This record gives sequence, C-alpha cells and structure tokens, in this order.
Amino acid sequence: MRGSIDGLGSPTPLGLMLPAVFADDDLAQRFTAGLDEVLAPLHNVLDCLDAYFTPSLAPVDFVRWLSNWVGAETDGTEDEALLRAAVAAAARLHRIRGTRRGLAEAIRLAFGTEPEITESGGAAWDARPLGPVPGDRRPRLHVALALPDPSPMDRHRLETLVAAARPAHMPYTVQVTAAERTPDR
Repeated sequence: MRGSIDGLGSPTPLGLMLPAVFADDDLAQRFTAGLDEVLAPLHNVLDCLDAYFTPSLAPVDFVRWLSNWVGAETDGTEDEALLRAAVAAAARLHRIRGTRRGLAEAIRLAFGTEPEITESGGAAWDARPLGPVPGDRRPRLHVALALPDPSPMDRHRLETLVAAARPAHMPYTVQVTAAERTPDR
C-alpha cells in the first residue's frame, strides 16, 4: 500500500514559495512543512509514473490492482512472477482471445504449465460447392492440464479460465491430473 515515507523531502517545498512576509513566520513554515510531508510521496509517484505502469517495475500491490484494470485473467493466488507476466501479456491476450492459441497462452500464464487442448473444429477449402465439412459436426473443446500437485481449487480455477477465454459458442470440459514424476538422477 502506498503511504508516507519518513524523511522523504519534497522537491518543491511550499515554504519557499510563500510571499516574503511569511519567510520568517514560524507557524506558516511549520504548516507548509507538514503539507510537504503529505505531498512528497505524491511527487515521488508522479516522478516515477511510467514505472508504475510497467509490470516488471511496479510494486506488487499496484500490479494486483493493475491486473484488474487491464482485465488480466488472475485470481489473486498467483506468485509474483506469474502475476507480472499475466499483466504484461493482457493486451496481447485480448487480441487473440477466443482462439486456441489465446486459450493456451492464458492457461500457461495462470498455471505455469502447457495445457493439452483438443477441439472439434477444422478449416478447409474446396473449389466445388457443398464439399465435405472438416472436423466434427458437434462442437466441443477439451482442456487437460497436468500439474505437479493438483488440488480441487485448480480444477475450479481452470474451469473459470476456460469459460472466460474459450470461443463463446463452444461447449467445453476440463481435466486436471497429477503430472508424472520422473526419478531424480
């Protein structure tokens, strides 16, 4: 949370801007010094404003707020690195939302692992009209995710994410399984 910082001076002290008659007035100088202490963090934020909107540089609490502002698919339980990556990729993900690539990227950013996505669709071109339709007649989407230590919350989180990032007309199913462990060598 942003707040005051002890000893942070103002780059533009208000006491120096007062008319000359108040230069020696102790009450006016103490009053403006109090205002300077309150305004100094504001000057500091404004001086570094571009860093606040760069997810890799912004404070973590601001990145959490920024994730809501840019519509990043986060739920507040991500570790810091995944949160920053999701916020940085939010605009790009909005452009590819509803595509297989967009869904895979959103899941990878949320869970840190690559999903297995199967779908019924297909595309083809034929010079003759009424050619065969590629893919299955019934639309379907299945997302499988292998996690090292899955929990019931992971399934709910994956279902919420797929519901938000899938093509709007596609019925879907999700599956979360435990990843196979490899023996350490």
